[in-house]
Amino acid sequence: MSAININQNNFRKEVLNSDKPVLLDFWASWCGPCRMVSPIVDEIAAERADIKVGKVNVDEQSELAAQFRVMSIPTLVVMKDGKVVNQAVGARPKNQILALLSD
Repeated sequence: MSAININQNNFRKEVLNSDKPVLLDFWASWCGPCRMVSPIVDEIAAERADIKVGKVNVDEQSELAAQFRVMSIPTLVVMKDGKVVNQAVGARPKNQILALLSD
């Protein structure tokens, strides 16, 4: 499965009501570290059918970024049953991103 673009309109359906854990990638096109993390996040989305992966463009979705108190990007947030269970700020290698999902 590929990553889903998350916005204000589909947030409830795709994230809050998801029956799978959700990995959210808060990013922006001008952010260098975000461009490093993005292909890793896409790879995880393709490999892991047991999770849902969403991307939130902070420039277009400032309300969602504010809701999650995103101050720096990239910010990765793991949600289960509509609640934040893990969070990391900054570029991370794939193994560390996967570790966020297993906590």
